[in-house]
Amino acid sequence: MFLLELIFWLSGALVVYAFGFYKPMLSLLCRLCPTTDYASYRREDEDLPSVTMIISAFNEAAVIEEKLQNAVAIDYPADKFQVVVISDASDDGTDELVTALAGTLAATQPQINLHRQQQRLGKTAGINTAIENIESQLVVFSDANAMYESNAVYELVKYFKDTRVGYVVGAALYNVEEKNLANASESEYWDSELAIKAMEAKISSVVGGDGAIYGIRRELYQPLEQDDINDFANPLQIVAAGHRGAFNGDAICYEDSAESFDKEYKRKRRIVNRSFRALSRYLPRFNLREHKLFLFLLFSHKVFRWFSGVFILACCASALILSATGAGWVYTLGLLGILGTMVLALVGKRVSEQGESSNPLTMLYYFYLVNLGAVLGIVDNIRGKRHVTWDHIRKSNQ
Repeated sequence: MFLLELIFWLSGALVVYAFGFYKPMLSLLCRLCPTTDYASYRREDEDLPSVTMIISAFNEAAVIEEKLQNAVAIDYPADKFQVVVISDASDDGTDELVTALAGTLAATQPQINLHRQQQRLGKTAGINTAIENIESQLVVFSDANAMYESNAVYELVKYFKDTRVGYVVGAALYNVEEKNLANASESEYWDSELAIKAMEAKISSVVGGDGAIYGIRRELYQPLEQDDINDFANPLQIVAAGHRGAFNGDAICYEDSAESFDKEYKRKRRIVNRSFRALSRYLPRFNLREHKLFLFLLFSHKVFRWFSGVFILACCASALILSATGAGWVYTLGLLGILGTMVLALVGKRVSEQGESSNPLTMLYYFYLVNLGAVLGIVDNIRGKRHVTWDHIRKSNQ
């Protein structure tokens, strides 16, 4: 009985902590602990570092022209800025568009180069190969649909003046022109995530990068395994090597989210599958004494959330047994509470199918759905299933 009671209370506490108390606790730590004040470049500095933007693309003909026009309009010295497009064996005309634009813009704009993979190997394999030929001091990673504000690259670069900084993460915001429930739910969640990233960076290092907008020192890039997720694995490598990860909320880009809950679930399943594997692979590089604060943030922000679906099931199962054996009314109440939220989530699913506006019920459905995706992503990894290639989740059936 004691073990069941321990499972009930511990599982429930971890879920509440990960989604309810972690953010307020970070806010308190920011007030109590010394916060980081990074040295930064100024726009007039002559020693601004050279930058290469890597854009990962698979069948992005619909957006690649807009992306390249956006990239060449970025406010950064043209002689210190170039663009590399990694095409993962695109077959929709993406490569031809990149080549045509590179020729058109070459005379007056930053250089644009195409790196094509002849077969689909995934984003990480493309980055591993392309970065071998990059000699710039910094590398900025971006997605084909992530449209940067004109000052975004400068804002990413700014904190690299501080030699402690190994990577800088920007703020990817969601477009709101075409509002939908999945977009609204993810946007609300992401607003909270950005606040968490900012606080993590103040007291230690921001946990993970963002494939849409983050930069690293070129010299700190280490070749990744093909099934690694680069914007999580690479920052782990950099922090383990003794550098810090900064966050700049003024480095802004805009991108589309999935237009349905189902696509958001698939995305979550794929991301957690790869992130969990990266954690298993790179965690041994950390020294507990040296990295204890970052590891605390890592598990609080990522690992506990990945396993929240398991914790909820464990809490529910233990409450069922304890309630049935008459262990106490609190376990019956806990069981009814969990089951009640699941029923309300199903109602939220029905509401989302009717296309009504975002509300607490659809948010509850979103919560359970992405947690299911996270659990299944881990299960996929245990079963040996590797998510290596990707399909964008915009306006498709993927």
